[in-house]
Amino acid sequence: MTTTFPGIRWHGHWIAAEQPPRPEGEITFGGDLGRHEFSRVHYRRSLDLTVVPSSVPARLTADSRYVLFVNGTEVGRGPIRSQPRRLRYDEYDLAPFLTAGSNTIAVLVSYYGRANAFWQPAPASGGLGTDALLVFEAQLGTGMLVSDESWKVRRSTAWTAFAQVNFDGVPVEKLDARELPADWMASSFDDSSWDDAAILSTTHIGGFARSQPPTDPYGALLERGIGALTGPIVAATALTDSSTRDRPGLWGSDHPADRVRQVLDASGGATPASLPVKAKLSAETLQHISVDFGRIVAGFVEVELDAPSGTFVELHYREYSFDSGISLLSAPHMGGQYIARGDEDVYSSLELNGLRYLHLVIHADADAEITVRGIRVREFSYPWQGEAFFRSNDEEINALYTAGRRTVAMNSFDAFTDCPTREQRAWVGDGVVHQLVHLTTNTDWRLARNYITLGDSPRGDHMLPMTVVGEIEAGGGVTIPDWALHWVHGVYNLLMFDGATDELLAVLPTVEKILRWYEPYVDERGTISDVPEWDLVDWSSVFSTGRSSILTALWARGLAEYAEICEIVGNAASARWAGAHWARAKEGFEDFWDEERGSYTDHFLGGQKMPAASQAAGATAIVAGLAPRERWSRIIDVITDPDALVVRSWIGGNDGGYDTQKMADQARGVQTIDWDVDTEIVLAEPFYSYVIHDAVAQAGRAADLVTLMRRWSQFLVDGYDTFGECWGWGTPVHGWSSTPTRDLVSYVLGIRPEAPGYARALIAPAPGPLTELAGSVPTPYGLVSMQLRDGLATISSPVPFTFVDAGGSRHDLAAGDHQLRFEAL
Repeated sequence: MTTTFPGIRWHGHWIAAEQPPRPEGEITFGGDLGRHEFSRVHYRRSLDLTVVPSSVPARLTADSRYVLFVNGTEVGRGPIRSQPRRLRYDEYDLAPFLTAGSNTIAVLVSYYGRANAFWQPAPASGGLGTDALLVFEAQLGTGMLVSDESWKVRRSTAWTAFAQVNFDGVPVEKLDARELPADWMASSFDDSSWDDAAILSTTHIGGFARSQPPTDPYGALLERGIGALTGPIVAATALTDSSTRDRPGLWGSDHPADRVRQVLDASGGATPASLPVKAKLSAETLQHISVDFGRIVAGFVEVELDAPSGTFVELHYREYSFDSGISLLSAPHMGGQYIARGDEDVYSSLELNGLRYLHLVIHADADAEITVRGIRVREFSYPWQGEAFFRSNDEEINALYTAGRRTVAMNSFDAFTDCPTREQRAWVGDGVVHQLVHLTTNTDWRLARNYITLGDSPRGDHMLPMTVVGEIEAGGGVTIPDWALHWVHGVYNLLMFDGATDELLAVLPTVEKILRWYEPYVDERGTISDVPEWDLVDWSSVFSTGRSSILTALWARGLAEYAEICEIVGNAASARWAGAHWARAKEGFEDFWDEERGSYTDHFLGGQKMPAASQAAGATAIVAGLAPRERWSRIIDVITDPDALVVRSWIGGNDGGYDTQKMADQARGVQTIDWDVDTEIVLAEPFYSYVIHDAVAQAGRAADLVTLMRRWSQFLVDGYDTFGECWGWGTPVHGWSSTPTRDLVSYVLGIRPEAPGYARALIAPAPGPLTELAGSVPTPYGLVSMQLRDGLATISSPVPFTFVDAGGSRHDLAAGDHQLRFEAL
């Protein structure tokens, strides 16, 4: 908890560019004003200091996002994504950025107007929740510097935003630098012509015209709760083309991605180059530059150039090299447009993007000499802390561990996201894999905890939205009910790794309400039938319609885990309720067993057991405890038999992207079966493989995981060092695909919690074909480390632990340093 700013009452006022229009003296219930469109607003406050204090604590937040500068230097960005009534603020020490003499605090605030992938508007309450607002306060010696009418403000005319395309979630910005003074954030800038900021206050009945937080619609502003995002400056590894080409006679679109595609569709020979790039253009020509960063990067794109005023730079960000045959649905429409001011031109994107390839198309309406001096990405993601690691004698396996960490890192921002290159949405199901990677490889668990806190935002019927904070949650529409069950598993993960903390206790009511949401769909056999909305389960071709084994088992896993939590925290009534439902589900689940196949089928339709069987059905039966223990090994044999496994997806295409015809068919209820459902097993896609691998380990077959995870090596080609979304299609950097990293720590190295909160650790190595293992794993008490070599395990643990040797014998040991015989190597 912060001690610099105790309590929830702020000294700073909510300020805006102007007062919103409203009738004098009108009292409302809120929601009376419309929202401003996309807009960016400059705020400035100058001050003179005789001496700079040793510390100048400051805090601020904004609606929707801010960039804070002190004397022209960027200090920070925020706030992190949150539901608007749980708005977060950030704290900084401004002292290192201040000087004796004149100083200026400058803040650029973006207001998106419409919900996007990572922001949703607050309910309008007078002028609050309708525009680019700022609240700021700093402790300056014995006084306070606060946001009020003494600040200068100017609504920018430099930025606009293009319309969102397809599933892309990140705003595509247009910056006309002719409208943006390069030094507007510097102390030397003359803001005397700017307006005074307007103080906004509540107008609703009972609001007492408050202008200082807490106010409706944001309520009590909450601490950030996670670490600061950061990253290196990444230069391009190669300029694959710099060629002068004919300019199209007519642009087909104003959108920069469309314009770049139009140029690329016209082809033209590639001419490799290096920086700086110089070119002479006419009104009939343009310069195309393509850049390869060598792997996926995520952050802020920066381009330095010399060009006459009015020169256009169209930017298009791509995750794969350009292929005109890929449908627009499968190719992110990300990019930006920059119009040069003609002096000190540096384009620095305000929106974070993921990409590997960057295309620039530069053109002007008259003769122009241009020089591109620099192209880079300033990475901006959640940092890894501590000395956790994994290493083996097999470099392919080591590469998988590293790739999973990198994949999750490229999807760890202010929340866990699906992919940085397209959506950047916080899907409540996807994040369970990110969470496990953080808990097993990063000593900073704050983002793993925030995954649960952020996801705790149920609809009115108590079911979670499929993504939180953004247009999907704001719209209140269709969801993926089973995604909430993965979030429930994330709550259980927190119990085991972090213990029964206040954060965990706070979300248990939501866990129970999610599980109770399924009660109307419990049939006479205690299993789950006819669940509406989008029962995704996985991108693989699994069946969840009718009476579903997979949904039943996922629900049962949640019931079992919730019952265990309730027993620990003393909620006996809820534990009995969950346990009773689990017992009924276990009894009815036997109907899905196929003795001849040796596993469970996916579903019943019209009272008839259908023959299709998937990895998901068999594995989820094991992890939920619905399959009898004596069947476990047989099920694993069946669902991991390479001769029986087939890769199928209801929407994946053969060109690396989405198959629009399959998607249209599925929307009409058509699912085409093109495999032998009587003998073949549908392979889980990378996401649901975390459940498959849990089942393999639970069945005592963790040593098999080394072989099973080698499938992920197919992603690590052509310079890519991250895991892709699906087998053969999708994005090349999808966080949900990173289960091999968790597996290597928890099951191969074998270090995981045995008691809640890591009160006791379990160390059960399962090296399989590996002959050497070493690693360190985070716990709340420090790192647990182990080296396994020549049959000898060398262990250092800050907590008591149980060591399981190759023969399955358990050895209970105190915290400290130990050497033990493993005997398998």
